Amino acid sequence: MTDRTLLLLRHAKAEAGYGVIDYDRALTDRGHDQARRVGRLLAEAGHTPDHVICSAAKRTRQTLEGVLETLGAAPEVDYSESAYTAGVDSLVELITYVDPAVRTLLVVGHNPTIAQLAATFVGNEALVSYSPATVSAVDMEVEWLYTAPGTGSGRILG
Repeated sequence: MTDRTLLLLRHAKAEAGYGVIDYDRALTDRGHDQARRVGRLLAEAGHTPDHVICSAAKRTRQTLEGVLETLGAAPEVDYSESAYTAGVDSLVELITYVDPAVRTLLVVGHNPTIAQLAATFVGNEALVSYSPATVSAVDMEVEWLYTAPGTGSGRILG
C-alpha cells in the first residue's frame, strides 16, 4: 500500500448546451453549488489534492474552481485537452505521468470515462450512480507510474 490517494470527480451540473459547442458548456447555478459541496466534502474527508488533472472544457474548469475555492487549496493544475475526449486507457495514461512526489491527485473529467474508471476501483455501482459532481476516493496500491484499473480500492464519497 502506498500513501497515495486518487480522487475521481465528474464535473458538476452543466447547461444543456443548445446552441453552444459542447466544450464551452458552462455550469448551471445548481452546478456551482454542487462544486462547492464537493469542496466541503473533500475537506471533511481530509482529502486536499496537491496536483490536479482537469479536462480543459469550461464545465470541468468551473467545477474545479468551485471545489478549490471552498477547499481553500491551490494545487498545481494541468488543464488537459486530451482529458476532454479521453477514454479510460488514455486517462490512466495521463495519471501514469504524474510526479511520484504527488500524494493526492484529483482528476476532473466527464462521463462515461470517469464512471468507468471509478468502477474499476469502487465496483460497478459507479456505472449507475455517478451523477454530476460525484467524487470517489481511491487508496492506491501502486505509484502513479503503475496505475491501472484495479490497482487500488476506494469508495464513492458523494
